[in-house]
Amino acid sequence: MKKLVFALMLFTSVFAQAQVSVNVNIGTPPNWGPVGYDNSRYYYLPDIDVYYDINQSVFISDNNGRWVRAKRLPDRYRNYDLYSGYKVVLNDYRGDAPYTYHTKHRAEYPKGYHGKPQKNRGEKPEKHNNGKHKGNDKHSDKNHDHH
Repeated sequence: MKKLVFALMLFTSVFAQAQVSVNVNIGTPPNWGPVGYDNSRYYYLPDIDVYYDINQSVFISDNNGRWVRAKRLPDRYRNYDLYSGYKVVLNDYRGDAPYTYHTKHRAEYPKGYHGKPQKNRGEKPEKHNNGKHKGNDKHSDKNHDHH
């Protein structure tokens, strides 16, 4: 009987461990997200009036009165810099539709809003210069005349 109880406890603890590891991997915040908010689900981006769902890795935006989810920002915001834009972390909402409080969010966090300073979770990726050297290459001076 003791062996059965022990085996059952062992099985339960292994199962509980497996559940924890599965849940931890869901919803990893993006590199452009602010540090210190790993348990939050949504960001509101006041500069472009868009939400980001961390759990699903999607942006939620208003498309002519209909809220749509997409892996990328809408085309009209394709040049928006997620690393430098301010992210409002919504800690007071747990449902699946943060835009339920859109009027409140828009009023509290208007375009250009900046609260406490934020540090991004990761570095902004460097853009490539279409194969052009920046001048720090040891061979970059060989084609330039210095006379």
